[in-house]
Amino acid sequence: MPAYYLEALTVFLGLVLLMVEAFGPRDSKKLVGFTAAAGLAFIFILSFFAYGPEAADPGDKWDSYALWNFYAFDSLARFYKGFALVCTILVVLMSLDYRSILSRFTDDQESENGTGEYFALPVFACVGMMWMASAKDLAGAFVALELVTITFYILVAYLRRNVGSLEAGVKYLILGALSTGFLVYGIAWIYGATGTMNLEEIGRSLALVTFEGHIGTNLVLPATEGLADSVVVSLNTASPTPLLFGIALVLIALGFKIGAVPMQAWIPDVYQGAPTPTTAFLSVGSKAAGFILLIRFLDPLLQPGSPVAAQVTLMLAIMAGATLLFGNLAAIGQSNFKRLLAYSSIAHAGFLILALAAWKPASESDLGSAQSVSFYLATYLLMTLASFFILAQVRIQDGSEEINAFNGLGKRNPTLAIGMTLIMAALAGVPLTAGFVGKAFVFMLAVDAGLWWGVALAAIGAAAGFYYYFKIIRAIWWEAPADGAKPLVLPQITRTCVVAMTVATLVLGVWPQPILWLLN
Repeated sequence: MPAYYLEALTVFLGLVLLMVEAFGPRDSKKLVGFTAAAGLAFIFILSFFAYGPEAADPGDKWDSYALWNFYAFDSLARFYKGFALVCTILVVLMSLDYRSILSRFTDDQESENGTGEYFALPVFACVGMMWMASAKDLAGAFVALELVTITFYILVAYLRRNVGSLEAGVKYLILGALSTGFLVYGIAWIYGATGTMNLEEIGRSLALVTFEGHIGTNLVLPATEGLADSVVVSLNTASPTPLLFGIALVLIALGFKIGAVPMQAWIPDVYQGAPTPTTAFLSVGSKAAGFILLIRFLDPLLQPGSPVAAQVTLMLAIMAGATLLFGNLAAIGQSNFKRLLAYSSIAHAGFLILALAAWKPASESDLGSAQSVSFYLATYLLMTLASFFILAQVRIQDGSEEINAFNGLGKRNPTLAIGMTLIMAALAGVPLTAGFVGKAFVFMLAVDAGLWWGVALAAIGAAAGFYYYFKIIRAIWWEAPADGAKPLVLPQITRTCVVAMTVATLVLGVWPQPILWLLN
């Protein structure tokens, strides 16, 4: 089946969920949640049988060959579509166990009548993420990005009876609108400098083109034209300043999606105020969607011979250094677990941008920057969602999201305490965990590229990460539980997901090949 059917099926699933919510049981929305998870799982299975333009039949009226001009389906697109589907499934499952909090702040506590849309909205956000993974032009990428962003506006402010959620929604809306302005303005400058919004054509316009008998700029000749003497020129590079200005604006706008300096200010407050499943979705799904779009955008700009490659790499390196320092140092003093994860999310974005600043194409023997970022994000999904699953239950059962709510967890639930310890150790980058492997790939790329100051900042950030992640471990094992604290009991869905993701984190720490196979 053509790959773009995956998005069509996901949109159809979202519409079905809205119908189930409208005409299904009013007191319980479990049916909507389980339908969403089952439907997304089915689409995930179908993604392994989807094909791209290389297998398309121009004569098949059901296979729109012209659509492939706007839709990419390579190994990265397939990986990130699966990533978006898996992330959305886990968020929906987390929301099923979070229904008591959703109903308390949306409608009558005895009814779930106002919570059904919360299971359908992530499906539409998933569609936008999948389209972003296949974007081949800036206009399509913008539309997909706005679909994701507008959906998150609703999800962040969903707890309409909670002041923190409403405040988070307003902050996210204002800064999201600002970043949209940067993005549109940047796209306009890029279009003015290159004459196209298609990413492949932008790459061709920046490449060194060999043609015969003509010297000049801003000239595109057919590849088959044959003349006498060979002269190498660069197209549309008489003055790269307008193009660089547009690129800088787009990088700032995408920095909002991935949580990078200078557009990171919204993250701590929004993460703390939003419902926990929404925070998890923002931290993992939205960040991954931003990075695949950033990779698509950077690929034509950083090809060999590009006249703007050095300047773009410098921009990325500055963003990476500032993001690493801000995220890691700001996380040290946090006492709220959500805010700690928010600042650590910024820090992880710094590591990922550093891998892109040390841009390296993939080869048969080595991972490139895009593949290293993808591996890092896959491991980050496991570690972060597992921690949010546990945090959601602490919020439900103890009514707190502070770090001291984890005091004495080793006595309240030893099995859960061991799992949380392993997850925090992996996020810090302890060897023999998936987090260590992901960071090792980033350090190797930075060393190969000679970004020694970036390596130094990353090392400082990693050391700071050990401190603030191990604060959680100290609270779990060394601090006494609060007076009257009861054993923490996990529902079956949360228990299964946490155990599976913790085991996967350990397995990938010693055997990362499964993700590498998926990337290839």
